[in-house]
Amino acid sequence: MHLKAYRYRIYPNKQQEGYLSKVFGCVRFVWNKMLDEKMNARNETGHIPQITPAQYKEEYPWLYEVDSLALSNAQLHLEKAFRNHFSNPKRFEKPSFKKKRYEQSFTTNSVNGNIKIDFDEGTIKIPKLDMPIKVKFHRKFEGHVKSIIVRKKPSGRYYVSILVHENIEPLKPVYSACGIDVGIKDFTTITQGNGIDKKRLHIPNPKYLEKTEKMLKKLQRQLDRKAHPRRKGDKTKKSKNYIKYAKRVAKLHERITDQRMDFLHKLSYVVIHENQVIVAEDLNVEGMLKNHHLAKAISSVSWSKFIDMLKYKADWYGREFIKEDRFFASTQNCSICGYKNPLLKDLSVREWTCPVCGTHHDRDENSSDNGYEIGLTHLKQLVGQELPEFTPVEKSSVDDRAAMHPKSTSSLKQEATTSTSGR
Repeated sequence: MHLKAYRYRIYPNKQQEGYLSKVFGCVRFVWNKMLDEKMNARNETGHIPQITPAQYKEEYPWLYEVDSLALSNAQLHLEKAFRNHFSNPKRFEKPSFKKKRYEQSFTTNSVNGNIKIDFDEGTIKIPKLDMPIKVKFHRKFEGHVKSIIVRKKPSGRYYVSILVHENIEPLKPVYSACGIDVGIKDFTTITQGNGIDKKRLHIPNPKYLEKTEKMLKKLQRQLDRKAHPRRKGDKTKKSKNYIKYAKRVAKLHERITDQRMDFLHKLSYVVIHENQVIVAEDLNVEGMLKNHHLAKAISSVSWSKFIDMLKYKADWYGREFIKEDRFFASTQNCSICGYKNPLLKDLSVREWTCPVCGTHHDRDENSSDNGYEIGLTHLKQLVGQELPEFTPVEKSSVDDRAAMHPKSTSSLKQEATTSTSGR
């Protein structure tokens, strides 16, 4: 059984919007109230007290009007935010106060059938709301609903994410491995094959942000001209035109995000379905973002999100996902003889010729070739384990390749420096 999330757009009526706004407000109030008390206690005593939303209900009886599980989840999320910050303060900032103007959301759990989904009617029933909310179900699912997250975007659109315990059938095994190199000009270069037939794929960077940047800047300039508070303490009210243009900007940002996520999901789907072993670089994206010349482009391509998708989808569908060791330097190592070229640290060097074996390399292709060789080694190990899913015909192709190419597909050093995850 796996946990899988499905996101759908919902269409609440005016009455339902009123209730959802009340839940958003109560969750935000409880979060901010608990955060304020915890921070004050920490400053005074050095300790963070355990606080629950139930402590506020007597003083603020309107909290009884909303789903108690939504308030409890706010408490759990705040406690998790503190734990993350204390365990790794460099990666996780300390919890901050929530504001109404940003995306609003709440989480509630499925308990005793309090969440009811009707695919035929296209509705979802949530706790403390009598009338079901209309949903656009673009696909169905089977499994037990664990929890839901209801969100209101800055554009005014509403969505529900449904977390489901689902039995996902593994894909039919395929005798193919691939190595993946991510970049900026080409989003990714993929080398894949079975040891005899090998092909390289260059997937262009779709550049969704860059393509809409001109329109985005124009809308933002128009937005800035409208009447609105320009500094803290400015009591100027937001004009109707300001609110209208703010929604236009938010919708454009949402479209860019949706396009990017659609691209990543489709690409990761193809990679997982076509390969048994997937090898990708372990990039220090956080460190790379410190390069101010490339930070914007790196943020736009969402490498980390793509790698995460490959990892969890490999786990779902019975594939093996491998991350190269961060210090393996797949770009600098010749994929034919293993010579390490230190000049490749310069990102402007796109092609080079190996001084040892004379092979001419494209920077990105060489990196993906190295990953491919690691993947082939692991694929051969899977075949050697006599797994029933691989047929004798497929095994013989490996033996034929070994006879044709005495050179090992990957050195022991390369194999030792790889790390597996998502299995």
